[in-house]
Amino acid sequence: MLIGMALFEALVVAHVIAGAVGLTAFWGPIVTRKGAARHRSWGKTACLGFLGAGALAIAMALLSLYGSEQRHPEVTDRALFEGLFGWMMLYLGILTIAFVDYGLAVVRHSRKRRALRAPRYQGVIAAVLISGAWCGLYGWQVGHPLMVLVAVIGIISMLIQQLYIWRPADPTRTTYVGEHFRALIGMGISAYTAFLSVGLIRMVPEHVFNPAIWAGPSVIGVALILWFTIKGKRAVAPRRTSGARPHPQQVGDGLV
Repeated sequence: MLIGMALFEALVVAHVIAGAVGLTAFWGPIVTRKGAARHRSWGKTACLGFLGAGALAIAMALLSLYGSEQRHPEVTDRALFEGLFGWMMLYLGILTIAFVDYGLAVVRHSRKRRALRAPRYQGVIAAVLISGAWCGLYGWQVGHPLMVLVAVIGIISMLIQQLYIWRPADPTRTTYVGEHFRALIGMGISAYTAFLSVGLIRMVPEHVFNPAIWAGPSVIGVALILWFTIKGKRAVAPRRTSGARPHPQQVGDGLV
């Protein structure tokens, strides 16, 4: 039992370190010039941090679900505890990894979109859909709308990605830029939400089940997606009117 607790605490520390790196570096690609060396450097650091945090979140979720110790005994509703710190943490860890994977893949395969139909990528999306469906169902059963909400957001995000991957007609040369941006913003949303589930219970345990706090990352992330999307459309619109084709970097500056 002591070994299990020590392992869990070590995972928490590693998760906090990886998450802090990702959450700090996350803003670098947003504020730097798109396509520049600093943009790529910040983006790589953020992705590595989030991949580590996502993998560690999965490990902690499995320990919470199947470990022999009762974690956080101050939470008296154990079914809800298993939902938020077990199944939802597991789902958010998978979702974070999936967003990172897709965000990088659409750039890597910007000219070979059909490569995203391979089992390697479809398997990651399927893992999100399955874990998200169970998270939502479990949340419905225990009467917690937060689990249902985050599950619906993730499932819809994966379906939107599939629309891009499986559309019959080839997209324009710069369509992948918007996909890249939305995926990495989604990465930030899921990572911030998962990070709250570890840190929040230690800092303000009385608010650990407060939906308003948990919904914060989603509200901010969706607002960023809408703002940058509108900004990108305004930047491209004059050139489209004149009949000239926008340069990919100009579209990227508006979106990513």
